[in-house]
Amino acid sequence: MEEDAVAATRPVAFVGSSFGSSSFESRQGTLVLEDGTRLRGVSFGFEESIAGELVFTTGMVGYPETLTDPSYRGQILTLTSPIIGNYGVPSDEVDEIGLPTHFESDKVQVAGLIVNDYSHHNSHWNSARSLSQWLTQNKVPALYGIDTRLLTKKIREKGSLRARIEFEPAFTLGGEVEPPAFVDPNERNLAAEVSVKEPRVYGKGNTFKVLAVDCGIKANIIRSLVQRDCEVNLVPWDTPLLPLMETHDGLFLSNGPGNPDVMTTTIAHIKEVIDAQLSGAAPTKPLFGICMGNQLLGVAAGAKTYKLPFGNRGQNQPVVNLLNGKCVITPQNHGYAIDVSEGQLPDDWTPLFVNRNDGSNEGLMHSTKPWVSAQFHPEAKTGPSDTSFLFDVFVDAMKEPTKSVHEALSAGKYVPPPAPERPLKKVLLLGSGGLSIGQAGEFDYSGSQAIKALQEMRCKVVLVNPNIATVQTSEGMADRTYFLPVTLDMVRQVIEKERPDSILLQFGGQTALNCGIELMRAGVLDKYNVRVLGTPVDAIIATEDREIFSQKLVEINEKIAMGFPAVNMKEACTAAKKIGYPVIIRAAFALGGLGSRLPPQQGGPE
Repeated sequence: MEEDAVAATRPVAFVGSSFGSSSFESRQGTLVLEDGTRLRGVSFGFEESIAGELVFTTGMVGYPETLTDPSYRGQILTLTSPIIGNYGVPSDEVDEIGLPTHFESDKVQVAGLIVNDYSHHNSHWNSARSLSQWLTQNKVPALYGIDTRLLTKKIREKGSLRARIEFEPAFTLGGEVEPPAFVDPNERNLAAEVSVKEPRVYGKGNTFKVLAVDCGIKANIIRSLVQRDCEVNLVPWDTPLLPLMETHDGLFLSNGPGNPDVMTTTIAHIKEVIDAQLSGAAPTKPLFGICMGNQLLGVAAGAKTYKLPFGNRGQNQPVVNLLNGKCVITPQNHGYAIDVSEGQLPDDWTPLFVNRNDGSNEGLMHSTKPWVSAQFHPEAKTGPSDTSFLFDVFVDAMKEPTKSVHEALSAGKYVPPPAPERPLKKVLLLGSGGLSIGQAGEFDYSGSQAIKALQEMRCKVVLVNPNIATVQTSEGMADRTYFLPVTLDMVRQVIEKERPDSILLQFGGQTALNCGIELMRAGVLDKYNVRVLGTPVDAIIATEDREIFSQKLVEINEKIAMGFPAVNMKEACTAAKKIGYPVIIRAAFALGGLGSRLPPQQGGPE
């Protein structure tokens, strides 16, 4: 049976899932770990037994980009986000430079997929098919109904595990009887499997000529370079580099899957370029590496790598820039790291970034040459993009190759903003006021985290929140808590007594925002010299007032849905005709759009 036909007949079923339907047609599969653990699940992909390395990633969004990342080659990926598939999979369209618009490569790269709950009913304007259909078309097996929390905990305790997905012969398209043996994909040269076979050019004619080594490059890396006026000449993983450097302005080392120590040919070619430039036999030109590119650069320079227990994979890894102390949140996907312990790095090489969680290396730089690398992904399409400036550093270095990376990273826009003239000593935080149980818990959570963060900065925290049934009002949280209504008069009295130097308005919902606006308009903040941290009051006013907000969007040429107020049926019908059907009727002063309706086009709002 052809894959497309299989995808079209895939049963929609999931035992116990609120996102599925009846389960009698569902096909079963088993995830088997090398420690003997066997977990039964429901198939929603291609029915073929496979083996690979079991890893997990903590990203909550972006599964199409994640599954097509070549760095996952040979791995059975566990997604810790509890529900997957709810927004389907976009089309295979390509952009103006020939790259996949929605993916990181031209196919699904993982060996298999494990999720807790699969949503059979996807809904997104950009969806072209279901995740199940996409996986089946790409011949990738997948199981759901498995406790991914248990798997994640096991991987964290024991490290990445060899595993396989098994299907009973009756349920297997190919009729396999013997399951595949456990394998360690890192023993293979995975980069050779995902690298281009022939050179390719992107952004032809652009100013800066970049020689890019493809060890499994992500599409958005190429796109990020082309957007910065680079012509990217992509070459296979084993291409000799030194002869080509004469006609290029910079060298880029890409991300990729597997163990960097297997890439002996690539490492030798990189070392040849480094040695030639250090000796003066070749002119100095910038070098930039990402993920495996960081590891390959480190090994070529003389360092060694080691395997991380369970790797760093996700979208929220904290990384510290050792030049300026700034901490940034980064997306990551790697299982190996450079050993930068004392005496391990060669002369003139220093760590540039460090992982705030486990202390592993997150980037290198040369003290005099424009050579820099990052273990994380500054280009990640799923975000965050806090470190995308590294591409600008690379391009700037191609403009002025005699400047060191240290100089570039320590200049202008690459340096964090200066510390405020007045240090934070005492901060007033406005809570959300009285809430019923189970309502607006996000305010309590975010406010509690803000209190903890401020206390880590050794700031005294004064909290105004009349709701005793919250975490943030618990004993030991804020330095002082006032169980008072979040109103102008009450907060004014607290400010007069406590004399805070700053105030936070964004952790109390509409109540705190409105109170902040009143405090500013009444002159209380100016009178007591209290500065607003975070979103300024002017921005709060502009976003809370629909008319002002509409005007602001018009100023920046952004479209906004047309809307009119109506207090009776005649006004509603008139407004609907002006807007044009379909229209949404939203009740005023209703939280979350409660009471909203989508009337039929024929017959109008009646």
